[in-house]
Amino acid sequence: MEYGILNIIELLGALGFFIYGMKVMSEGIQKAAGNKLRNILGTMTSNRYTGVLSGFLITAIVQSSSATTVMTVSFVNAGLITLVESAGVMMGANIGTTITAWLVSLLGFKVKVSAFALPLLAFAVPMMFSKKSNLKNWAEFMIGFSLLFMGLDALKGAVPDLKSNPEVLSFLAEYSNPGLFTRLLFVAAGTLLTIIVQSSSAAMSLTIVLCAQGLPIEIGAAMVLGENIGTTITAELASLVGNVHAKRSAKIHSMFNIIGVTWMVILLPYFIDMIHYVWPAPDVAEGADKFTLATFHTTFNALNVLIMIWFVPQLVRLAIKLVPSKSEEDEEFHLTYLGSQGAPLTAEVSIVEAQQEANKFSKITMKMMDLLKQQLVEQDEAKRAKLREKIAEYEEMTDEVEENIASFLVKVSEQSLTPEASVKVRSILSITTDLERIADIILRMSRDIYRGNKQKLKFSKTQHENIAKIFELIDQAFVVMTKHLEGTYGKVDISDAIDIEESINRMKSKLRKKHLKSTEKKEYDVKSGIIYKDLFFGAEKIGDHIINISEAIRGDFGKDDEDDE
Repeated sequence: MEYGILNIIELLGALGFFIYGMKVMSEGIQKAAGNKLRNILGTMTSNRYTGVLSGFLITAIVQSSSATTVMTVSFVNAGLITLVESAGVMMGANIGTTITAWLVSLLGFKVKVSAFALPLLAFAVPMMFSKKSNLKNWAEFMIGFSLLFMGLDALKGAVPDLKSNPEVLSFLAEYSNPGLFTRLLFVAAGTLLTIIVQSSSAAMSLTIVLCAQGLPIEIGAAMVLGENIGTTITAELASLVGNVHAKRSAKIHSMFNIIGVTWMVILLPYFIDMIHYVWPAPDVAEGADKFTLATFHTTFNALNVLIMIWFVPQLVRLAIKLVPSKSEEDEEFHLTYLGSQGAPLTAEVSIVEAQQEANKFSKITMKMMDLLKQQLVEQDEAKRAKLREKIAEYEEMTDEVEENIASFLVKVSEQSLTPEASVKVRSILSITTDLERIADIILRMSRDIYRGNKQKLKFSKTQHENIAKIFELIDQAFVVMTKHLEGTYGKVDISDAIDIEESINRMKSKLRKKHLKSTEKKEYDVKSGIIYKDLFFGAEKIGDHIINISEAIRGDFGKDDEDDE
């Protein structure tokens, strides 16, 4: 049998068909169960043991260890879970990804694909036209599931029949009991295959098909070990644009897999013999080694987790040494990739990242407010100048943050969004707009204070006390706003924010009336009075934007204030 260039192209097309089906299926289930998946990852990672369970469940559901590991890296980057917790999740993902091998082994060979794939498509396609987003998501999952096995069927037809090809079999005969160097060679081949196709599940499925066609099980097992290493590249790539914690999390995943593969490469012949002894395989000529390979994959990953889970603290310490912090800022949790990268996974996961960025954004504006209060009371001009410069730097930063989040959300919006996700995207866009306007107002107030200092104007004791009172209300509003930002979008009670906003408005009206009377009585300098008025008017405007933010979190969108510009 000759196997030419057209056959290779056909094989690549079949592999692409399989990967596309897996992608559609994975994205469909993530959309349908997005909130539940985040809840699993958020609530079941209190320690490394529950982390293993959550990683297994999520990967078994979405059928993509890469999706789970990238999600985990991004959550570490956002500060939602710790390095120890992330290690457990990634270990669980390694076990969860073995489900694919069993699906392929049990269904891909024993069941006639067309017997259920086409009827499933006939059932799912009409659901795509449903007005209910959840039905559409489940339809996408079923279509992906059908395409996955249709792709597998095409893959089986495209892979060369090794049993009918004596030349290839004679070449592989010398590897029926490969030595250590040969095992390492095929580990490298499995790693390269996974890096090329960017899917350990696809690489695993191809290996199973090859074994079913006559590839020696020892070679298949070595390639599977390499696929375990190859899948770590996804997390490493995702961490490149993350902070130091994300890089450490990816490094833990890589070390876990490399250490596991190292000891298994040495023991591989004995391990295969043990599997054959515990579960005797039927005639290999009938393609029974596909079950041996699935058994090996599951047993190896489960055993590696059982061993390595006791060494998680050591892995974390080693990761910290391998990825040291360059500065104190490097240790801060931040989402540096939002402005430069596309949505890492589905819209639901991406929106969580954008929410965390919006939360961090609010901290910047709160810091600016603290600096403004210091500038107001500072007597030393050199220190006042530094405070002004810092406020200006933060304001420039907020412009960039708003632009980055908006660009990121535009990419998220290019995906198919559920109505709930669409509302969240609009909420975050509204929130970042208001936060940027708060920063603009604070910068303007800083310049007002500078103008007064330059003219050597002084506030009276009463003016200082009044400004302090309205600033205190602004601080309270910021605290409540932060609480809402950390809550569940669409389900927050903003009555406390409304109460504080009303207090700010009353305070502003009260100060305005007093200011007009004091101006008439010439109780203080007119120029200082103008700056005084600008400050409490500015504070009231900040309060307006803060309440807009809480309303946006609830799902309402406040009106733009044109006079803020």
